[in-house]
Formats: sequence, structure tokens, C-alpha cells
Amino acid sequence: WRQGSARILEGMVGGTHPVYDKETDGSAAHIPLEIPYFISETPEPEKSPAASNPTPFIKTSENGSALKEPQSPKGELKSALKSTTKQTVDKMLNSISASGCAPYRVVLGSLREKLISTRFVMEELMAGNTPSEDLKSEVFGSIQDFTESLLVTLGLRRWGEEGRSLWDWVAPGILAEGRCWTPSAVLAAFGFQLMKLDMRQESTRHTKALDTITNYLGLGSYVSWDEPKRIEWLSSELNGRRPLIAPVMDMPDDVKEVLDTFKCAAELGSSAIGAYVISMASNASDVLAVELLQREARMKYQSDTAFGASCDYGPIRVVPLFETLSDLAGCANSLRTLFSTEWYRKHLSDSHDDHQEVMLGYSDSGKDAGRMAASWELFKAQERIVQVCNEFGVKITLFHGRGGSLARGGGPMYMAIKSQPPGSIQGKLRLTEQGEMIQAKFGISPQVAMRQLEIYTTATLLAYRSVVYENPDFLRYFHEATPEGELGNLNIGSRPTHRKTGGPPSVTSIRAIPWIFAWQQTRFALPAWLGVGSALSAAIESGNLEVLQDMYLHWPFFQSLIDLIEMVLAKADLRIAKYYDETLIQDPSLSALGGTLRERFKETVASVMAITNHSKLTQNNRTLRRLISTRNPYIDIVNILQAEVLKSLRQDPGNKSLRDALLITINGIAAGMRNTG
Repeated sequence: WRQGSARILEGMVGGTHPVYDKETDGSAAHIPLEIPYFISETPEPEKSPAASNPTPFIKTSENGSALKEPQSPKGELKSALKSTTKQTVDKMLNSISASGCAPYRVVLGSLREKLISTRFVMEELMAGNTPSEDLKSEVFGSIQDFTESLLVTLGLRRWGEEGRSLWDWVAPGILAEGRCWTPSAVLAAFGFQLMKLDMRQESTRHTKALDTITNYLGLGSYVSWDEPKRIEWLSSELNGRRPLIAPVMDMPDDVKEVLDTFKCAAELGSSAIGAYVISMASNASDVLAVELLQREARMKYQSDTAFGASCDYGPIRVVPLFETLSDLAGCANSLRTLFSTEWYRKHLSDSHDDHQEVMLGYSDSGKDAGRMAASWELFKAQERIVQVCNEFGVKITLFHGRGGSLARGGGPMYMAIKSQPPGSIQGKLRLTEQGEMIQAKFGISPQVAMRQLEIYTTATLLAYRSVVYENPDFLRYFHEATPEGELGNLNIGSRPTHRKTGGPPSVTSIRAIPWIFAWQQTRFALPAWLGVGSALSAAIESGNLEVLQDMYLHWPFFQSLIDLIEMVLAKADLRIAKYYDETLIQDPSLSALGGTLRERFKETVASVMAITNHSKLTQNNRTLRRLISTRNPYIDIVNILQAEVLKSLRQDPGNKSLRDALLITINGIAAGMRNTG
């Protein structure tokens, strides 16, 4: 917010002329307001050097002291605005008054003062302080208030009985070319908040919060209720008006954290928060639960504070995130139940213009089933979501939770968009961008950023799980052969590497991002291809090679999938992956598992090349081959250094220098591999 308001203030900077503000104790006071003149009908009379004045707004005597004026320019302007006759406005614009008043400067000065007061109040709120009630009238309660005031000043809103505007009597070119248009553009782009953020929490945390509330109210355990009973109770509460949470209710710390998050969302409002994303969503009640907790927080915030204007923006949109294979398979039925709920369907119409956003998880679905099975389930899920939304007359935006690597749905964006099911992109889509890739894609130069934006606008399961979930040695191999264990100690991720499950670490408890990131660091990229080779080999051995080749040539979805797998195979390097095994693994059984996995990699390469009819990987993409061959010699050295640093760090875990060195190698490999996590 501070950066956003600072940009608006900077947009009003033009010269170095102080503006007349008010009179105190018989002397004229002024504050610096650096904006340009927009009106200059009559030249100022020449002044002698001895009587020169740094501002045209304050008359001085020969010795330079300020003279008292009978009325301040601001007061004079306010008086003039009470009359809307053309003669009065002409007089204000063109006559030489005692104060030399320029109306636009005075009005913009008032806006600037109020903007500064607004920033002060927001800083106080962020510091945990409660500003004085008297300041409420001195701040902009919303961005709409500021927009309206600015447009009136610029003459794009009319005032007075005759509907006149200062614009009517000022040459449009003078105003249009003035720098007060800069804050208008900044305002449209950034508002007060600079940019919107999404909030995200797991569905189980909301379930526990509601379970605490229902137990306190004597209604029973919300956790034990089936889905129909949950929907019935949630709908009843949403249709009512009573407060749900008693002020004296005792609650665990994790429940308090959830409720405090909703309180924070109510304070910030939908102008600063774009969406509330429910991770691991599976049922319609998951969405209704968030709607109820959100409404409760908004009601409490409006009643508790004088500075509750942000609640006037309306509720934050709630976005279910379907991640696992089973949730993707059932997401259409969950949405059908949700849209059939009378309260929610009306809420969607009244508050969100019949528009629903749904997020699809590429990371956990890939971790759950492997890339091939997950890609197909994601494709079918999108088709079903579009069908359900069409049934209920709901507009849909699909939010793709993609990472940089293929294992998390990454790859060239134009290929991803082209492979989407028909009807799934209804004029727009949302997608995530990995933090480490923002600089590479958008921060190098305007030309590179523009190219990325142009790209954005163009248009297994059994084999995988048998290794990842059923092999008892796999988790230990993953921990020893990759830097996964060290990633959690470097504070480079947004969340812990493991979810809190109450049990020992498992593949299920590993979060998707460190899961993918660790494999990419060793150049093995295992989650992106494991299981693919076995599935394709089985199909080829069954006599379906020609069918697969025809699918590759004529079905965009399948072509995109195979091309992405081919790309990640080309970027992987078995020599480097084997070096990590030899350097870091001591147990012979784990070394043998690594050898088996490398053989599966070779099987996948052979299957992909048979389908594409390529004699070498990425044969149809010379640019990518050249980039890989150019980068690899540099990344290879960093990989070797990382393996040695990991070996030393595991012998001396407290060595800060080794940790710093590891972090440098992680950043270097991530930059070189590009689509890393």
C-alpha cells in the first residue's frame, strides 16, 4: 500500500513551487506541493530582485516578509464553487486576484494533503495502533473516494446545478498534457494497494475451526457430520444474521490463527485481497465453510472499528483448489452440489457476477500419480468443470497452479494453452509463476517481458506409485541422494518442506514444491518422467505404436504432453544424477535403486523417440538444443560443487559457511535449469 500511494504522490510532482495553505497567527503558512501550473492566462508582473518571491501564491513586502491576505486561495475557491455561473469560473481562472490563485493547484493541494493523511492512518493501523476518530473525515475511505475527487478536479465529473465543469472553460490540451494525468494512470494500475494478493489455507484447518465452534455451541462435532448435514447447517447459518463466534470462546492456537487470518482479510478488503484459495478442497462444504467464516469476520470488523470502510468492497472470492487425483475426479460433482445450494447460487450472482474461479493443482496431482496420469485427469477434470458451469449458467475462470518444471505442469506456455480442452478458456485464465523465474522472464528487459506476455496470450499411475509409494527404500534414497533435507533449513521456501501429519515423514507429507525442486537440483527430474516410459512401452509392445504416432501428429493435447516430456528428458543428465549417488549414498541397496531408476529413464527416452520418430531428443527444436548445450558445461560444475558441499555439510551440519555455499549452488542450478520448481 505504501508503495502504491507513493506512486500516486509522485505523479503529482512537477516543479518546486510551494502552495499557499492557510493563515496562522497573522502570517501566511505554506506547505510544499510540487505540481505544475495548468493555467497561465496572464503573465505575472516583473519583480525586482530585492522583492523576488519563490512562490506566486504569497505576496511579500519589499523586505521579503509575508503579508496577510484577506482570504486564502482555498477559501476563495470554495466560495467560487458555490456559484456555477460561467462568469464566476472565468473570473477564478483568468483574473489576477490578490492571492494569485490557480484553482487546480489549490484543489490538488487538498487532495495531496488528504492522501498524506490516509497514508499516515494506514501506517498506524499496520503498526497495530488505533488512529483518532477525528482523522476519519480526513482520509480517503476507499480508492473510489479518491478516484471521484480526482476526476472532479480534472473536470471529468460535473458539479453544480448546471452540470458544469472546470474542463468546460479550460483548453483541453493544457490539461490533457499536464502531469496530473500521471496519477490517474497510476491509480488505474495500482490503486492504493499496489497489487492484490491471494490468501491460501488448507480445507482441514477450516473444518477444525468450525468443529471447535459447533462443539462450543453444543451442536455436536462438525468433523463427524456427513456432507449433506454440513451443507444444511452452513446454509442455515449463511441465511441467518446472528453472530457465530462468541467473544469469550476458548480455542486452540491453530484455530485462533485461522480466525485471525479471516480478520486480516476483512481489514484489508477485496481491494487488496484477490482470492481466498482453499487447498486440498474436495467438497462443496469446503467452499461454504470459508464463506461463513469470511462473513463472520466482516461483520465483527465493521462493528469493532471506525476504520471499517474496506468492508464496503464486498466479499473476497473463494476459490477451491482440487489437487489430488480423487479430488480432480470428483470436482465436477462438488461444483454441481455447490451451484445447487440456493444461498451460494444467489451469492455468486449478487457478489461475483455469476463468475466462479476454480484452481487446479498440477504439483500434488503429479506427486500423487505421476505426470502422465495426472495430465490426463486434469484434462478430463477441465472438461467436466466447463460442462457443469454451462449447466448452471456460470462463467468459469480456471486457475492453473503450475510450477516451472514439467513435473509441476510447467513448460512452454503456448503449448500448454494450445492443449487445453475446448471451452475451458473463456476469454481469460490464471496461472502461477515460479518466484525464481520472474526475474528471468520479466525482469531482464522490456523486450523479454513483452515476449513472455505474448506467449501467455497465444493460444503411468501404476509404474509411478510402485516406485514412489510402495518401495520401502525410496524415501530414504530421496533423502540421501538429493538436497531435500537441507532445503528445509535454508528458509528459501514459502512453507515447510513437510506437512504436519502427526506421523513420521512420508512421501504424502512432503510438499510438492520441495519434492520437485530437490529432483531438479540433481538433474534427474524424476517426477516428470517416472511411469511414462513403462506406460508407453506397454502400449508399443501391444502393437499400438502407429496409433500413438498418429495421436502425436493430430491431437494437440498428446503432442504437447510428449513434447514437454521430451524437453525434460533432454535437460536431465544421468551422469550428474549418478555422481550425486556415488558421492552421497553409502548403503549399497540404495545405490542399486538409483541404478534401476536410471534404466527406467533410458526406457522412457526410447519410447518417446519411437513415438516422435526423432533420432535424438528435441530434434525438432534446434534452439532448445543449442541452449542446453551452451548452459550444461556451466551447470555441471555447480552440480559437482553442490554434491561435495552436501557431503561436507552432512558431516558438519552447523557450518554456516557450508550452508551459504549450498544456497549459492541452489540458486545457480535453478537459474541454469530455468523451469526448476
